[in-house]
Amino acid sequence: MKDILTKGTAEGVRIYALCTTNLVQEAATRHHTSHLASAALGRAMNGALLLAATMKDNERITLRLKGDGPIGEVVADAEGTNVRGYVGDPDVFLPLKNGKLDVGGALGAGNIIVTRYLQNAEPFTGYAELVDGEIASDLTNYLYTSEQTPSSVALGVLVNKEGQVIASGGYFIQAMPGCAEETLAKLEENISLTPYVTQLLELGYTPEKMIETIARGLEVTIQESVELSYKCRCSREKLLGALATLGQEDLTAMSQDEETEVHCQFCNETYKFSGAEIAGLLKK
Repeated sequence: MKDILTKGTAEGVRIYALCTTNLVQEAATRHHTSHLASAALGRAMNGALLLAATMKDNERITLRLKGDGPIGEVVADAEGTNVRGYVGDPDVFLPLKNGKLDVGGALGAGNIIVTRYLQNAEPFTGYAELVDGEIASDLTNYLYTSEQTPSSVALGVLVNKEGQVIASGGYFIQAMPGCAEETLAKLEENISLTPYVTQLLELGYTPEKMIETIARGLEVTIQESVELSYKCRCSREKLLGALATLGQEDLTAMSQDEETEVHCQFCNETYKFSGAEIAGLLKK
């Protein structure tokens, strides 16, 4: 199944659903993540993509979950249909908890920090304490307490014994002004009877079918479906431009080295610049 995000509405409620199995596998491959780190990173990227879908074109969101657990932090950054991310410790390991990967234990106690980069406005950053570190409930709580937007978020990543991501996705539900209480009650009932996100994806459910399942018994309108990708905004040219902003003393010292390496945390790429290239920045 392709990586797709589908937007829909159901009688005064907007429902977004996505499948991200391929892009989460790419992230896991890039960062050489453990089973547990793959699940944590995938959930965070799913959450960031769902929040980015609520924003205008060219607006970006960064989701950071930072705790006192062994993984340290989980960071996801989404703009439109593109997402990237990383974890503090990609090798983190904990025993299974109730037969599932213990993402909450890996994060521990801490905070969720959400930064929205808006058009023609200063970035907005909100904070909330982690509820359980499982990311979906933390995001749901954050939206309610920090942004006063009652929502429901479900996220899931399924990793097999070999460490491959075999299912990843999620959904986001948010009532719009004037939504009837009966509609919310129906959705709550439906959700309580709906299998986990990864179970739906394993059964072959598309994001559109997930929306129709969540909103069964209600009038559903599917607005659009868009393809998603793991894409970093870094490039050799951008990083060379960033180096150019360093002071003359730093650039002079770097130009003496045969080679300078710059590493991007988000995509795990390393760029190499020769001493001559650094010296060229000094001349400019």
